[in-house]
This record gives sequence, C-alpha cells and structure tokens, in this order.
Amino acid sequence: MIYTVTLNPSVDYIVELEQVRIGELNRTKKESKFPGGKGINVSQVLKRLNVDSTALGFVGGFTGDYIANYLHSLKIATDFVKVEEDTRINVKIKSEEETEINAKGPKITVDDFEALKNKVRTLTNEDTLILAGSIPSTMPNHTYEELVKICSEQVASFVVDAEGDLLRKVLPYKPFLIKPNHHELGEIFNTVITTPEEAIPYANELVKEGARNVIVSLGDKGAVFINHEIVLYADALQGEVKSTVGSGDSMVAGFVATFEKTNSLEDAFRSSVAAGSATAFSIGLCTKEKIESLLSQVKLENKR
Repeated sequence: MIYTVTLNPSVDYIVELEQVRIGELNRTKKESKFPGGKGINVSQVLKRLNVDSTALGFVGGFTGDYIANYLHSLKIATDFVKVEEDTRINVKIKSEEETEINAKGPKITVDDFEALKNKVRTLTNEDTLILAGSIPSTMPNHTYEELVKICSEQVASFVVDAEGDLLRKVLPYKPFLIKPNHHELGEIFNTVITTPEEAIPYANELVKEGARNVIVSLGDKGAVFINHEIVLYADALQGEVKSTVGSGDSMVAGFVATFEKTNSLEDAFRSSVAAGSATAFSIGLCTKEKIESLLSQVKLENKR
C-alpha cells in the first residue's frame, strides 16, 4: 500500500474579483474551494492513475471534516490524526494581481505526533510512504527524520519531496526517491542551477549521500533522473503552461504509480515527466487521459 503524508493540509478558498478595493466592500465574481497539500495532491493523482493510497496527516474541525469527506468522495482512503484546532483555510485572491493569505494551521501536540508515528509503525516492506511539503511551525524540525527512521526500521520504502535541510537530513536513511527542482537543488549546494548539465553533478552528490533515485525538474529545460547506474534526460514537452501548481506532486505520483505497476525506472521516469507536464498544461491536477496523450512525446536520452 502507498501512504501519503500531509502534515499541514488546508482548505484552499479561491476568490476571483475584477478589482480589489482596499477598505471597501468587494464582491466576488467566482469562488471555489478544494483540499490543499502536497501529499493530498499526490493521493489524488495516484487515484486518477488507478493506484490506491491512504492519506495520512493531521486534520481538525469542520475544515478537517471537509478534507476527509472530499477525499472519501473520490474513493481515497484516509487515516488522519484528529487534532483539537481547525485545519487552516488558505485564501487565494485572483484579480489584477494574485494575492495569497496562508494561515499557520493548528497546533500539533506531542501526543498528536506520537499518534502519527504509531500509524507509520504499522508499515511493512510492502508499503511506501510519501512525505511531501513543509513542516508546521508547531512541530520539531526533525519531524521528517523521525518518520523516515521508523520506515527504515520497518523496512518500508519512502519518498521525500521537500526543500533544503528537510531533504538532506533524510538522505542517510536511503529514500527510494527524492524530487528537488533546480532551484531547491541549487539552494542545497549554495549555487545557481539552470541547465541539466549543471544539475547532474549535484544530483549525483545526493545519490552519494544516500538517495537511491533522484529526479530534478528544471521547468522549461526538462528533467533529469539519476541513480548509481543511470543518468537520463527528458526534454521539456511542448504545450501551453496554464499553472505549475501541483506539477511536482504529479511527477511524484506518476513515478510511483508506474513503478508500482511495471517495476521499471525508465517507464516510471517517463510517466513522471508526462504527469508533471499534464498538470502544468491544465487548470487543476492532471487526468489520466492527459498523461497518456503526452507519454509518446517523452524522449529519454542516456547521459551516463
């Protein structure tokens, strides 16, 4: 079974206005809401690819109930830890410019975290845990380390999509997959990375530090896949980019879903690129049909 973890999910409330007038009454012309969070995005894309997962994390109050009920309506299983305070609401205002107001989220207690760790302790060597996103301010900065250490003890596979120290500190536990983008990879090594050729040696360093497989996404420069044996490059696909929100989560889901079915790293990387592009070319997360329509465009080049 695949499990996704979203430590600080949200209800994303999107409002569209012709113009924002500060200090006056404003009326929307359109609004929508949906669950937010990188792990939750991964679970949704997995489901669209006919791969089941269970969403883990923390939810509370009526907003937490909304997230759980929304996922259940999609036939996605959940096993959230219920916390005392409400799950946060993030407001995104779309007008002449786009403005975001992100809430800090509920307090996560030591007991709440222990409850999540107990769920992870039930994983086996047939399970994969996907950790995606940031850590709430009320949780310790070694949260990911504690969770992947449990995975290691249970011989469960795990994937991490996070930034900076959060990512680097899990490498000694040998994650199955990590997926930094080129900006995040550059920040880790205090440099600027703009091309695949520049990304490859730094991604190799992450492999040396313990990552079993690394995908580096480079936006319109494509993506690279690296492990101890192979280095693959995929050029960027052609299409109109409508929104990059969720593209990285879709890449993770595409890779894990295909590897689960085929056990082929090359096929998994190809699906990862197609899934990330399909979301970028869409409003909202990608569909299975959109991914499949792009697969034939993904050409892999061996860079080893």
